[in-house]
Amino acid sequence: MGLYLAPDGQPRCGWAGDGPLMLAYHDTEWGFPVVDDRRLFEKVSLEGFQSGLSWRTILTKRPAFREVFDDFEPARVAAFTDDDVDRLLTDARIIRHRGKIEAVVNNAARALELVDEAGSLSDYFWSWEPPAGEIATPATLTTSPSAIAMAKDLKKRGWRFVGPTTAFAFMQAMGLVNDHAMGCCTRSAVEAARTGL
Repeated sequence: MGLYLAPDGQPRCGWAGDGPLMLAYHDTEWGFPVVDDRRLFEKVSLEGFQSGLSWRTILTKRPAFREVFDDFEPARVAAFTDDDVDRLLTDARIIRHRGKIEAVVNNAARALELVDEAGSLSDYFWSWEPPAGEIATPATLTTSPSAIAMAKDLKKRGWRFVGPTTAFAFMQAMGLVNDHAMGCCTRSAVEAARTGL
């Protein structure tokens, strides 16, 4: 994908040109390394909802998702009941897909198990950081060997809606890889943040 020349005259990844919300997300969130467990769980959950849809759709609905999923605190979400799922299915502010909603509740319980085992979600997810050279050319892949392996491991652990493409999108967004296009003005800031982690 080509570059987008933003209103400030600086080039960004092409998808950043899909409106002000996407530009702000690109410049302040996407690719910057995240180690906070709540944010990691939120993102892996929202990536599951994004499957088959645009990220812009999910980003627009993110405040509502945060509200109805108790700010994506895994312990609270893991305690959701069938009544909670039914309630969410009537909320037009979010994506009303039973399988995806039930996956978030299921994955919250699996996340708690991972914390018990690995110490934190951060420790677990960052253990899958791709080795140098796995992604030779930025902004050209939809998955990677590390994302495929992580998705397989999560599936074995009982996680849902976290396939290889979703896993790679999560890695891109959470800074496990710097997949900003060459020439994007945000690429160097993300690289500096990753180096300083």
